[in-house]
Amino acid sequence: MRAMDASAWHASEARERVRRGEWTAPTAGVAVAHAQANLVCLPREHASDFLLYCVRNPRPCPLLEVLDAGRYEPECAPGADLRTDLPRYRLFEEGELVGELRDLRPVWRGDLVSFLIGCSFSFEAPLLAAGLEVRHLTAGCNVPMYRTNRATRAAGPFRGPLVVSMRPFRPDQVPRVVEITARLARVHGAPVHAGDPAAIGIDDLSRPDYGDAVPIRAGEVPLFWACGVTPQEGLLAARLPFAITHAPGHMFITDLPCSGPFPGDVV
Repeated sequence: MRAMDASAWHASEARERVRRGEWTAPTAGVAVAHAQANLVCLPREHASDFLLYCVRNPRPCPLLEVLDAGRYEPECAPGADLRTDLPRYRLFEEGELVGELRDLRPVWRGDLVSFLIGCSFSFEAPLLAAGLEVRHLTAGCNVPMYRTNRATRAAGPFRGPLVVSMRPFRPDQVPRVVEITARLARVHGAPVHAGDPAAIGIDDLSRPDYGDAVPIRAGEVPLFWACGVTPQEGLLAARLPFAITHAPGHMFITDLPCSGPFPGDVV
């Protein structure tokens, strides 16, 4: 099943299908009326440092919600379960990625604090509504993501490179794309770079560090957004004994509208 077939699902329906194992693919284009979120779960003793890391790096780590230790039902999606409602998770032990899981219940711990971080999939519906093509949706694949030569601001043991997602557009479309995404700072906002990928340390757009490569047509400009996979690089640097994240592109679908307002926004 292609993600675009699921575009009209309500968030609760999408989560239920994920929970039953009916949807295991990336969530780009799924339940497009609803905002999506990156997930980081780590022991309570490291939560304050990670919260500071997010505050110091708001572009890649825009917080939507922080859950108390042991809780797995977020306020942004009543009835949901963070342990089962993402298509795929990553497990880190002693600073190493040790595997991917479909269900967190066997490894869940009562001391885990969960962070939901805004995801750029959330601004794709407004782009589509403006008549703009989103290439990875057309291609039916995951968005390409790349490590850059830009460093994040460290907090405690958390540090590492900025990760970006990329979407190509025609030059005449770029101002409209920037205008639309800049309004949505809680899901990464405007691009952090446009044009030459080498300027931010990316050697080859056909070889993303996460996700899938997409075709770029002659004359198109690659636009790069700060990405919520950035904290996974921070976790590797921190070498925590235990942590959990979403698998890149396999997000949590909230009940929040994709265009906001988001919790804490002034309306």
